[in-house]
Amino acid sequence: MTSRRRAGGARVRPADVRQRASRAAANHGRPTLEFTSGTPYDDYVAAQELHALQRPITDIPEERAFLVTTQVMELYFGLIRAEWHLAQRLLDAERVAEATAVLARSVRYFEALNAAWGALGWLTPAQFNSFRDALGEASGFQSAMYRHLEFLLGNKSEPLTRPHRRDPKVYRELVAALRAPSLYDTVLALLARRGFDVPPAGDPAAEYVPSPLVEAAWVKIYAEQGPGDELWTLAETLTDLSERFSDWRYRHLMAVRRSMGAKPGSGGSSGLTWLERSLRRDVFPELWSARTTM
Repeated sequence: MTSRRRAGGARVRPADVRQRASRAAANHGRPTLEFTSGTPYDDYVAAQELHALQRPITDIPEERAFLVTTQVMELYFGLIRAEWHLAQRLLDAERVAEATAVLARSVRYFEALNAAWGALGWLTPAQFNSFRDALGEASGFQSAMYRHLEFLLGNKSEPLTRPHRRDPKVYRELVAALRAPSLYDTVLALLARRGFDVPPAGDPAAEYVPSPLVEAAWVKIYAEQGPGDELWTLAETLTDLSERFSDWRYRHLMAVRRSMGAKPGSGGSSGLTWLERSLRRDVFPELWSARTTM
């Protein structure tokens, strides 16, 4: 293990089992209270920098809760994107059980994301309106990291990269994500390598279109396999993921409905109507339609 130096210069110094035991003995079981510089915890977590990122633009107390909840979601979006990219690499390498374990972890992250909406369940229209005007056109729709997740799920759309054109790095990464295989593309490529009759890969930048062949492949996996089979387990994990993502969309819809009703959205959309339309798009659609066919 090597130490890591952040941009600010702080370094996290590694410690092994023997060093930890020696420190505990020297402290007589009490925590260390003296450090030569900042605490190792802050060096690692960057807690001061994180807290400094909460910069409300009004003096309305409720805005801070809204801001912190949104930032927590952004952190989870980035974590989930990293996990799905890892799962793709593992699937490409035929390490299916490991990839499935990574995807199962991401299901847990969506449980935390869904719980985050509950943290704003108290926000009434009057409370939201007290600081909403100050947000201008800022909208969650503009989250580049959330857009990465949508693209990885196969919900591709070139126009949705355009809000980020004036940020070259963010725009470049989004366009690359648009043109790269989605997580589902990677799964279907695995099924093709395993001998299932699925359509050849098309344009990865196009929004995914369900296929009867893919539905038949999932039906066959469920009919011929069962618990313990890696493709069966992968299918169930993907279904869990789809369900939790749909939960997130629904909770988003209800949070908007509760805090602002059917008013137009801040980012120029119709608000509630736009979210209802998004909610109707299935993730991994053949995993759901296959259940009718079985």
